[in-house]
Amino acid sequence: MKRAFRRLTILAGISTLAACKGVIPEANPPVSTPPIVAAPTSAALMGAVAVPVSSLSSIDSTDAASALASFRESCRVVVRREDRSGLTQLADWQEVCATANASEPDPRRFFLDNFQPVRVGTGEAFATGYFEPEIRGCRVRKPGCETPVYATPDDLIRQWPADMPESERTGRPPLGRIDASGNFVSYYTRAEIEDGALENRQAEIAYAADPVEFFFLQIQGSGRLKLDDGSVMRIGYDGQNGHGYTGIGGVMRERGLLGDGPGQYPGSMQGIMAYIRENPEDGKALMRLNESWVFFRELTGDGPLGSLGIPVRRESSVAVDPRFVPYGAPVLLDLDRDVADGLWIAQDTGGAIKGANRFDTFWGAGEDARIIAGGMSGRGSALILLPKASAARLSGQ
Repeated sequence: MKRAFRRLTILAGISTLAACKGVIPEANPPVSTPPIVAAPTSAALMGAVAVPVSSLSSIDSTDAASALASFRESCRVVVRREDRSGLTQLADWQEVCATANASEPDPRRFFLDNFQPVRVGTGEAFATGYFEPEIRGCRVRKPGCETPVYATPDDLIRQWPADMPESERTGRPPLGRIDASGNFVSYYTRAEIEDGALENRQAEIAYAADPVEFFFLQIQGSGRLKLDDGSVMRIGYDGQNGHGYTGIGGVMRERGLLGDGPGQYPGSMQGIMAYIRENPEDGKALMRLNESWVFFRELTGDGPLGSLGIPVRRESSVAVDPRFVPYGAPVLLDLDRDVADGLWIAQDTGGAIKGANRFDTFWGAGEDARIIAGGMSGRGSALILLPKASAARLSGQ
């Protein structure tokens, strides 16, 4: 499925557009996006409906094998992590993970025998793509390599504002800091950080050579720094400043800067970057409209880490909204972008991944990953594979 189409897609010359966990595709928006539905209070309110197992007939053995490898990695976490969607229970995952790890099952038969496909809501899916970019960097600041890569500062905290009524304190407290007067206030914005709000705090873990490339790496949430000695430093998401994300591609489109007309730039990451470089002052102001700033930590393990704390894998890991899709669940996509058809394992999430059938497919590192992820804006259908015990409970059996 996915792998059978990868080379064909590259040769077809897909337009490049770094998708970065679903946020950059605003530059080339879909005709219509499935509506975002408020998070349910129970699985019964999700409209999750079991469908015949025959719906899984499109799964092929090669795709299933890589999905099974990623599923096993997820098992380290899902057997002890509560499911926010309410669709599954820990015992359900413990049973199916035990089966996955007890022997060497035929990968395709494993998914057919142990899971029940479920359609959540309409099942009408929208999928983007993200990848692990590599940009130039250095561990010590030097001319030509001066954009700080910050770890999470020690003054970034979660706290309820003192003037917020108890009745409004739902969910997690907001992110912010304590100012000089002892008041809890919003944390520094992108502009304030770029202007030096975190200087002399010893929060730098590295420096990037190109602030524009680093801006897009922040949106991706992880990446690699090619250091001046030839080595590679992998960095991964460690936190965020609490400010909302603004997609500059959408802003540029609203301003008439992107498109196919005279004087317009292509609706791709390359087009956006070209505008920023050719219009440095306006480009800087444009990037600062996105007040969100991502903090990083150095990764020394195998691959970039997803929200589960395990490595995400090329063509196997997908970001989901965990309020609707259980972490660890296999997801079967059938899209108008055949390159993404097949099985994925829910192992990550992202700020723009909201709703029951919103997905972000991971394509690894390298130029072909950049090309595929950049062109990924697929529509079609999605099935969530639940352990059979979960599906039986959902059906009231």
